[in-house]
Amino acid sequence: MARKGRAVRLTERAAWRPPTGRTLEERSLAEHGLAAPDRKEGRVLLIACGALAREILAIKQANGMDHLDLTCLPAKLHLYPDQITDAVEAAVLKHRATYDQIFIGYADCGTGGQLAAKCAELGVEMVQGPHCYSFFEGNETFAKHSDAGEITAFYLTDFLVKQFDAFIWRPMGLDKNPELREMIFGNYATLIYQSQIDDPALVTKAKDCATRMGLTFEHRHTGYGDLETQMRAWSAPQG
Repeated sequence: MARKGRAVRLTERAAWRPPTGRTLEERSLAEHGLAAPDRKEGRVLLIACGALAREILAIKQANGMDHLDLTCLPAKLHLYPDQITDAVEAAVLKHRATYDQIFIGYADCGTGGQLAAKCAELGVEMVQGPHCYSFFEGNETFAKHSDAGEITAFYLTDFLVKQFDAFIWRPMGLDKNPELREMIFGNYATLIYQSQIDDPALVTKAKDCATRMGLTFEHRHTGYGDLETQMRAWSAPQG
């Protein structure tokens, strides 16, 4: 069999495939995302990052958003932010004819403004903010922390604490080369764990992550922050 060229291999790797995940298990959300319902239940579809699936469904349940369906792209796209915009566009085009409205459960997330531009072109709204750390904390509050000099912090959410090895430790090569720790994290001072739910076990695990990274530890319970605010705004009656 002839060997495929590098360009072909990269094209195949980047080709969009609809999410196939059917569970809220973090590894599945990372690799496969969350598939759209087989049978349309709501009038509105939220296309989101797999790392936000549990939080979005909790907000939906707490606020009685029965009109809302959810599908999530694989969370591992955050390791390849240049692929997020194309994946979001493909998902919008796939589902546009089925739903009255579509919203996007991503902030900029390392796309350098490309996702915002694409959403504007497609006529869909997205979550405001540079990334999930900002909107979980509240964009205004996060900006104030940054303006006050909080530039040496490394942030983790509930999802990232659970998937620390898969999303941070192994991709950075620290499982095989732990001596790289100082080079990678040397400019950071503090690990800030932004918790969405109250779970002492996750706090303990986050503390262990900080120890492994050689950083001091701080815990902030943020809840769902501006993500919930945005979802409520999207669900409010349009006058």
